[in-house]
This record gives sequence, structure tokens and C-alpha cells, in this order.
Amino acid sequence: MSAADELIERIRGRLLATPQAAEVTATLMPDWMPEGGFAGPPRDAAVLVALVRRGEAHSVLYTERSADLRSHSGQVAFPGGKIDADDDGPGAAALREAHEEVSLDPADAQILGFMPAYFTGSNYLITPVVAEVRPRAPFVANPGEVESVFEVPLARLMRDESFGTFYIRRPGQREHTTWQIDHESHRIWGITANLTRRFYELVLRDEVAA
Repeated sequence: MSAADELIERIRGRLLATPQAAEVTATLMPDWMPEGGFAGPPRDAAVLVALVRRGEAHSVLYTERSADLRSHSGQVAFPGGKIDADDDGPGAAALREAHEEVSLDPADAQILGFMPAYFTGSNYLITPVVAEVRPRAPFVANPGEVESVFEVPLARLMRDESFGTFYIRRPGQREHTTWQIDHESHRIWGITANLTRRFYELVLRDEVAA
């Protein structure tokens, strides 16, 4: 077994085999609370943390959302979105969204497991789905949703010093912070940076970056 294969098996062993149950996620608190709270229950969503295999190296796939989108326009995100009623769980939803957004073929992905759910201040309950992807074709951004697609070397995300702090100031709200990752011309912050940091703490902290 190659070093890259051994890494994937270690990652698999640190993940949840199934998504968290509803009785567990019901106790979660949001990463921030909007003024006046939420008007209804959280909406279920899933994102794909795609470990893209190229030779013996891996990178993590990110998208830059279109500036024309109403929500989180122009921000960096993992492929993903709301879980539809006909999706067979978070894994199927994450792969469907990745196919729609960047033409990732679900047949090229092997789901390794799941991270704990993340409750956002925009009232989404996100299940991160981790998969190894061996792409047989280039990723292609859907212009209606995605401005660009890029990858960050997994080795870079194994280093604590790759993570900084992003300060958020909203009218009528206390200042709060998220994690921040700068890569080339991209700045990753907010939910995506927080999920990346969780992935580091849960899965990558004990790995030695190449």
C-alpha cells in the first residue's frame, strides 16, 4: 500500500461512519446568532470535502461562488447545498451538488466518512461529507453558481500556521471571528474556513506535512 493510500485509510478511521443522528444535532448551537433568532427550524444541507488524488498527492477542492448569487456571493465554499427530499442522505446530496457545480463525476468519488454536523448563523445544519476523488476529467465551473474552482494542497492544511483569524462586524451585532486561510489570490473565511479547521483538528493534526 502506498503512502497516499495509507493516509486515506488513517483519515477514514478518524471520521464518522454515518451522519450524526437527529437527537445529536438537535443539541447544537449555531456559530453565531442573528438578532431576533431564527424564524423556523434549521435547513439540512451537505458539503463535499473532496480530497482530490493526483498521483501520490492530495489536494482539497474549493469553489469561488458567483457574484450573482443572492447568498454568500463571491465567497469561497465547498461544493454543496440543501439536501433535497429525493436525495439518499447527505452523501448523495453532496455528490449531486458537486456534479451540478463543478461537473465532478460521482463515480470518481469514494466517500470515506462524515464529520460532525455544523450549525450556521444562517440557519443551516451542514453535514460535511469527506471523499477521495480521482478525477478522470477536469472540473468545470457551472457559470450560474461558480465563478472559479481551485485546489489547496492537503499538505498545507496539515500545518497549524496556515490558519489565521478573520474578523466579522455586522450592524447591531458583536464582533466575532472565524478562521481564515489565504491561498494564492483566494481568501477562505467564514463557514468554509471553520469547517476546514475542524477537518484539521479532527483528521489532520497528527499528520506530518510533506
